[in-house]
Amino acid sequence: TKIFKRVTRKAYLASPICEFLATVVVMILMYFGSILALQGSGNMTPDKLIAFLVVFSQIIQPAKNITTAWFTIQKGMASIERVDQVLNAEEKITEKENAMPVSEFRESIEFRGVWYAYNSEPVLRDINFTVRKGQTVAIVGKSGAGKSTLADLIPRFIDVDKGAVLIDGVDIRDLKIKDLRNLMGIVSQEPILFNTSFTENIAFGIQNINMADVENAARIANAHDFIMDTENGYDSLVGEAGGKLSGGQKQRISIARAIMANPPILILDEATSSLDTESERLVQDAILRLMENRTSIVIAHRLSTIQHADLIIVLDEGRIAEAGTHAELIRNKNGIYHKLHSYQSL
Repeated sequence: TKIFKRVTRKAYLASPICEFLATVVVMILMYFGSILALQGSGNMTPDKLIAFLVVFSQIIQPAKNITTAWFTIQKGMASIERVDQVLNAEEKITEKENAMPVSEFRESIEFRGVWYAYNSEPVLRDINFTVRKGQTVAIVGKSGAGKSTLADLIPRFIDVDKGAVLIDGVDIRDLKIKDLRNLMGIVSQEPILFNTSFTENIAFGIQNINMADVENAARIANAHDFIMDTENGYDSLVGEAGGKLSGGQKQRISIARAIMANPPILILDEATSSLDTESERLVQDAILRLMENRTSIVIAHRLSTIQHADLIIVLDEGRIAEAGTHAELIRNKNGIYHKLHSYQSL
């Protein structure tokens, strides 16, 4: 926030300003004190001047500490304000009082006549399709076509304006939100990591952590080798937001976390779009292992990663423009999918 930035900027300036002012004051005292001592004016003598300057120098650091403490308090107040804004934010997604519990996924995910608008601008228009248990369904299209918005509807990060998303024939708005989200593992383009160890990031949200399971998940995600190359192995800290890791390494930790959770439904939101070729190969290999025996919804930027999908849905301006397998869609030379595939093949 602006307040936090302003306080931080002043705090950084406070120390050098204090140093400068203290130096100026000492120089002034030395100058006039020396004149008085040499002239023998008043009670000032050289030994008294030196004693005074020593005492004054001892006061400088406590004074600086008081200034630092003051700005620390101000930063704390700014942080409290930010936390208060989060805690008091209006909850847009609410759970019904009589919401149904759900503990397993049995049959299908269905989008039935789904519409969604952002600031009155339609993003999704009359979306209808079904994902059967065990299927891999890929969502492709140009930027802004509504792919990520569609994925956000499934765990109820946002709610439909019209229509419904159903799991096993039940509107997800009738289910307990926590139970619904426990059915899903999400690997996004920007994985969320915490400044804790590899173990705690991989086993996030899991009680009674079994290190054998953590290591197995890391091996499946192609993460074990680079973890062991760090100073403390699985106990090494990953840094704030995974700052000590590359993009590909962060993605593999995110995939290992999804493997640990072992969800029946997997949502992959452009998980390899910002990676270099070598990182993409390792991450894609880990994703294929993760998708085994799971129902997967894949938001894809690179079409080469979803040619194996059971169903590919092509979005255009919020509508389903085409749907079919890779082999079926590629035959339509006038279709959007064929054009996208041709562009990426150049």
